Parts: sequence; C-alpha cells; structure tokens
Amino acid sequence: MTEPTPGTPSVLFVCVHNAGRSQMAAAYLAHLAGDAVEVRSAGSAPADAVNPAVVEAMTEEGIDVSAETPKILTVDAVRASDVVITMGCGDTCPVFPGKRYLDWTLDDPAGQGVDAVRPIRDEIRRRVENLIAELTATPA
Repeated sequence: MTEPTPGTPSVLFVCVHNAGRSQMAAAYLAHLAGDAVEVRSAGSAPADAVNPAVVEAMTEEGIDVSAETPKILTVDAVRASDVVITMGCGDTCPVFPGKRYLDWTLDDPAGQGVDAVRPIRDEIRRRVENLIAELTATPA
C-alpha cells in the first residue's frame, strides 16, 4: 500500500454506465464508512438512470440509490481521488502517478433481474468492507 494521504482518503468507483456496479460500491462505501472516506462514482459512457434492479437490490439492504444519477468520468474526478477502482471500464480511465488503482472483476448487472443482481451486490459489499478495513486501519 502507498503512504497514507493526509486527511480523509478518497475513492472513485468507475464502470462503463455508472448505473450498477459503481453505484452499488459507492453507496455501500458511503453507508458503511460514513465520513471516514470520501466517495465518488462515474462512468465512461453513463446511462440515463441507475438500473432499476440495482435500486431494488440496494433498497433490500436499507440503502436508497433511487435519486442517484449516472455521472461522466472526468480527469478531475480521477485526479482528486486517492484510490480508483475500475469495474470493467477497460482503458478509458485516465492514469495518474501516485494513485492506487484496483480492478474489481464483477459481473455486469445491466439487463439482469434483481435475483441476478443480489450476488453481485453481496460481492461488492464484501469487497467494500475489506477496502474500508484497509483505508481506516491505523498504522502500528
């Protein structure tokens, strides 16, 4: 792991449409970490709205993402983040020295029903919980 950045760590989740995986990950991180981590999400080709099956699956977890809107990935969003987590966006994510990049290989919930989205949601939650433990660990 790189040297911790002074202040609150910032995480950017990126997927193609910013309508499924990145929205779930950002919602979980904001919900579980609170103010301990700054959260952003974006997409290389944003959809018009968050996937309804994702909204339903997250509502089951007590997290409302119905008001979220997919956002376009910008160079500024990457530059302002300490950790950039990509989820199938390929080479569209700009790379800056000093940033930590992770690629989470996850099934795409696009076009899937809520039954197919739940296992993706649960895997994202597991990964976000591990990320929080990493980001908020106090150095020995």
